[in-house]
Amino acid sequence: MNNTDLRQDMSVQYCFPENNSSCRKEARTGPAYMFMFIVLSCISVCTVFLNLLVIISISHFKQLHTPTNLLILSLSVADLLVGLFVMPLNIMQLIDSCWYLGELACCIILVTDSFLMSASLCSLVFIAVDRFLAVCDPLLYSVRVTVCRTSLVILLGWSLSVLYIIIFYYFNDHLFPFQISTKCTGECVLLLKHSWVITDLVVSFLAPCCFILLLYSIIFKVARHQSKAVRAVKNGKQGANIASSSETKAAKKLGTIIFIYLTCWIPFYLSTLTVENLTSSSMVWTVFGWLVLINSSVNPLIYAIFYPWFRKSATYIITCRIFLPSSSKLYLFPENF
Repeated sequence: MNNTDLRQDMSVQYCFPENNSSCRKEARTGPAYMFMFIVLSCISVCTVFLNLLVIISISHFKQLHTPTNLLILSLSVADLLVGLFVMPLNIMQLIDSCWYLGELACCIILVTDSFLMSASLCSLVFIAVDRFLAVCDPLLYSVRVTVCRTSLVILLGWSLSVLYIIIFYYFNDHLFPFQISTKCTGECVLLLKHSWVITDLVVSFLAPCCFILLLYSIIFKVARHQSKAVRAVKNGKQGANIASSSETKAAKKLGTIIFIYLTCWIPFYLSTLTVENLTSSSMVWTVFGWLVLINSSVNPLIYAIFYPWFRKSATYIITCRIFLPSSSKLYLFPENF
């Protein structure tokens, strides 16, 4: 080895210099990376803060103890954990490409990450089903959908998410006996078999996506039918304007829900099919993976902030008025939501 090769070898940084099989350490510095880290950190903080507001609101105020809000609570818990654990760890790996916590921690983090995203997606499906029942069968909704039944459905959904993720990682050789298929020490990446890429595409995206789109399309048709019925009953210009306004608002809200959901998930799953040798360490996976994570920040905006009761309850929480006696019995909205 000549002096030039020796100097080049000495300039290379390794995750574990004393280990011959150590991965090379990638130093990510500069204004662009610093700006990216600040933005992602702000997203993580906002995700935790917004979802925490939703959780405290629904848990504290008795008027919000309804089946629908219980589903929103389940969604917010999953999204809160994403912002609290998954996002910071992803930011750490962007700052330092090395993984210093060992194979067991790597396995736990990968499983937890996938489980929370699966639980969040499961909650989105349940919310769509709940809205479908409320709009299409309003007379029997309160009888069929109760807090107790909704709690059992949420527990079942989270349990199925755990089961699917365990099976998914087990058959991709990432679970037991806690061994990660890495090329070098200091690496924590997810390597997927092609058959399971297709399976996950169907189970975690195509099936729930088609199901949600189908339910919301039916909801929209029923809403249009109901608005036409209102116009017929009112049989006047003012009534027609009210019905038309209600129909427009419903269309905008459903369109926002569907658009953001597809925007966050489609690029990620398209990349798993079109990009060869895709691993969790690739830039494509990182960018589109973060787009999916950002969905956890947007969910409380869609399903909670659009509701007037959330704005009022958030005001009580931020101003610390929830510590006043009997604050849990406060009346948050003047009409049914």
